[in-house]
Amino acid sequence: MATEELRRRVDQIWQRIFAHPFVVELYAGSLPMEKFKYYLLQDYNYLVNFAKALSLAAARAPGVDLMKTALELAYGTVTGEMANYEALLREVGLTLKDAEAAEPNRVNVSYMAYLKSVCALEGFYHCMAALLPCFWSYMEIAEVHREKLAANPVAVYRKWASVYLSQEYRALVSKLRGVLDASGLSAEGLWPYFKEASMYELEFWQAAYEGH
Repeated sequence: MATEELRRRVDQIWQRIFAHPFVVELYAGSLPMEKFKYYLLQDYNYLVNFAKALSLAAARAPGVDLMKTALELAYGTVTGEMANYEALLREVGLTLKDAEAAEPNRVNVSYMAYLKSVCALEGFYHCMAALLPCFWSYMEIAEVHREKLAANPVAVYRKWASVYLSQEYRALVSKLRGVLDASGLSAEGLWPYFKEASMYELEFWQAAYEGH
């Protein structure tokens, strides 16, 4: 399967994500709240543009079913996921206006621009290969640090992370992997997009930890 090969090739990058201090401290409950607040503001802005990228992907879908998949993901991002983020913002003393006013850092801007350019200019499956690491790596992060989360003393951290351990989220990742595996494309052709997005994921965590 193409996605199995992509995952194998990207393992060194993802292992760095799993061991990143932001991730480790978040799941252990020792991450300073100010760092988490900064991450939430950045990620909220990222999600807005992620939905735009999915909408662009829908326009390049080779069939109605795949168009529907991309549009459902875009809709879910701007409704359910954004609503969850608004609730999280309130729990940490932030507002939607704070998120809308936050200036995306340079990694965020670059990552968003990359996804939107791929989805506007490349093929549908290339776009999905660039979007998949965001979904998939969060699921694996949660699996790797599941035991830490169980003992996490910070309720908002547990609430945020538990989403990525749900059966619904696992099913979503499986569905997206299935789209790529059914495409008939080799891992070789999808690899540049999957790798680049994985590097951006690592850099996003680093920028959140540094606060800029």
